[in-house]
Amino acid sequence: MKNKTFMIISFLAATFVLSSCLKDKIGEDWTSSLKGKMYAEVWNGGFAALALQPVSDSVTFKFMVNIATADLPTEDITLTMGIDTGVIRRYNKIKGTAYKQFPYIDIVNKTVVIKKGTRNAYVHVKVWHADLLDACDNFIAPIAIKSASGGVIVSDPLNSGARLMALPINNPYAGTYNTVGYRIRPGNATEPLPAGWQEVFSTVDCKTVIKNGFGNYGSFNITIEVTANTMVVGGVTCLKVNAMPVDANGAPQGGMFATWTGDPATPPAPPANPTDINYYNPVTRQFVLNCWYTSAAGNRIMYEVHTRI
Repeated sequence: MKNKTFMIISFLAATFVLSSCLKDKIGEDWTSSLKGKMYAEVWNGGFAALALQPVSDSVTFKFMVNIATADLPTEDITLTMGIDTGVIRRYNKIKGTAYKQFPYIDIVNKTVVIKKGTRNAYVHVKVWHADLLDACDNFIAPIAIKSASGGVIVSDPLNSGARLMALPINNPYAGTYNTVGYRIRPGNATEPLPAGWQEVFSTVDCKTVIKNGFGNYGSFNITIEVTANTMVVGGVTCLKVNAMPVDANGAPQGGMFATWTGDPATPPAPPANPTDINYYNPVTRQFVLNCWYTSAAGNRIMYEVHTRI
């Protein structure tokens, strides 16, 4: 984990909070219902979200814990933080969701001391190895207040006693690629892309990207869905793709070749095995695409190799 990213979850950001009944302003008390009582809560507790890049590097986020009380605490209060898997089941049942616990979590400061005369402190949580997880799954980090000293009552984790941090993983195939390829219009010379050509693959969903251009023809896009089906290319297990040329409205205009079709004299070189096309290589981070689109003058041919920058 070479790089570390530090994320502060702003308390001014819009977050969904589960029917929290314990609300006060930071540094202020609410005296109407707390006389003689103290509650430990997560400030703006409940659901929030932080998108992760599909990399191994760690990301640290923080949130505030608060002592809700009519009077400032007269002694230090110690909170113990922990992972609460039970609150995920409760949340999923209420909301009809299917969140899973994010597996790589470290609560950096599991013990939090709120000094007498104050109400607030921060909890820091580190997550990592989003690259090992399926971006199509729904992950969450359920960090709850497990105990509190000094007779302080711990709020229900489904109310304001926990931070339920959803951790969606960005599409691992979205990004910028170096592209070598060409378009063939039957009866015309092969039309290669310029040297140093780059293309941007944008997210459609967790396993699908879209790029502009069919070879050098910019009026069509290509959608590329990475499937769970595999094929072995050069000893590497690769993922088959469903690639489809589409028009500006997203309507399909062609399909994929089953065996390599192209110009052997123009880069990129043809595959050693003619069926080794339309796949993603996770080792080289390359897409190899061989597609066609319909034309009254003869179907157009595209052969491209995209290497992630």
